Amino acid sequence: MLYHIRMDVNLPPDMDPEERADLLAREKAYSQKLQREGKWPHIWRIAGEYANFSVLDVADHDELHALLSGLPLFPYMDIEVSPLAVHPSKIAD
Repeated sequence: MLYHIRMDVNLPPDMDPEERADLLAREKAYSQKLQREGKWPHIWRIAGEYANFSVLDVADHDELHALLSGLPLFPYMDIEVSPLAVHPSKIAD
């Protein structure tokens, strides 16, 4: 199943710099692992914002929830999820 996800990150401005650096390094490693596995085929930064648009390809809603809640930045994110369906006017690949 494909999902369009918007993730807005809201880190506390007074977060300890070492804690922030560790958190961001863990987030990058986790997201890149999911990209290599094919579960996170698309990710785009939203210019001018600490946010991204992503497309995730997972088996079901439960896997999506597990993947998102596993993100190290999850406690600091506002996340909007839109399930995607094939458009009837799409030309087959």
